[in-house]
Amino acid sequence: MAASIKDVAKLAGVSVGTVSNVLNRPGKVAAGTRELVFAAIAELGFVRNSPAAQLRAGTSHSLGMVVLDMTNPFFQEVARGAEDVAVELGNVLMLCNSDEQVGRENGYLQVLEEQRVRGVLITPVTVSSERLDALRRRGTPTVLVDRSDPRGDCCSVAVDDIAGGELAGAHLLAQGHDRITYITGPLSLRQCADRLTGLRRAVIAAGKDPDICLDVLETPALKAKFGYEAALAAIESTVDAIFCANDLLALGALRAAVQTGRRIPDDIALLGYDDIEFAADAAVSLSSIRQPAIQIGRQAARLLLDECDHPDTHAHQQITFKPELVVRESTQSGRSN
Repeated sequence: MAASIKDVAKLAGVSVGTVSNVLNRPGKVAAGTRELVFAAIAELGFVRNSPAAQLRAGTSHSLGMVVLDMTNPFFQEVARGAEDVAVELGNVLMLCNSDEQVGRENGYLQVLEEQRVRGVLITPVTVSSERLDALRRRGTPTVLVDRSDPRGDCCSVAVDDIAGGELAGAHLLAQGHDRITYITGPLSLRQCADRLTGLRRAVIAAGKDPDICLDVLETPALKAKFGYEAALAAIESTVDAIFCANDLLALGALRAAVQTGRRIPDDIALLGYDDIEFAADAAVSLSSIRQPAIQIGRQAARLLLDECDHPDTHAHQQITFKPELVVRESTQSGRSN
């Protein structure tokens, strides 16, 4: 059985209150008494119950983070950036994976609130979340990650995905491609819908008809296996370019092209989104729209901790990063209009 604070007090010959002071306010305890207590702690192997102590004191050093898909390298990098800032400032980050499921997201928000976390970083599944709104109303600071907050009720850190879609469309059109298939996850996800909006804008700006030039294939999730399945369907049509809503979909599409004997980029150009590490290392290096994932996480954590530490003076900010086109082999066919 684990040693208790009472066991430490008994062995050291002091009161439970004295042991508590040694652990929480050591300056109030004489040096000799502190040495007795620390010796008893070492002998018994006592480990303090920090969550319980923090709950009694009404303080916490824990932050929560809920992401859509922890298997996606983009969210891994975002979480790494957030964790770096949290640790630098004396906090720990509890990471939760909603798996793009509202019910699972709500369950994690419930647990994080029960754990009395200082604040929550979240990429919500839907634009409007009653559970998240309730969390904010009860006083838990929150920051939206990879999402904008049009209401201004909280801080947000996002990327201009409409601009990203425009970059993708303009690049493919400039390469001479005018039969483009957009492979996306659920269009209920704001990122997926915004990237499509930008793609359509690029086509219109080029003087072409989106209804003729574009085909949209919506998949259940932003995962490689769905990119593979959607690309098999696209390859059967007259498509000459595929733009995927993330790099995982694009890597799946690349596998489909290789298996069906299509040459990338000579037969079909392929463009992803996020610029994860694997994009540059694929069999055919993948062109992609880069998002500054680590910076997104770091900035979101800074905003959250500023609100936690300075609730009376904190001002909500909506920060938007600009995406960047990274051109590699998968779109360098040398074609032109």
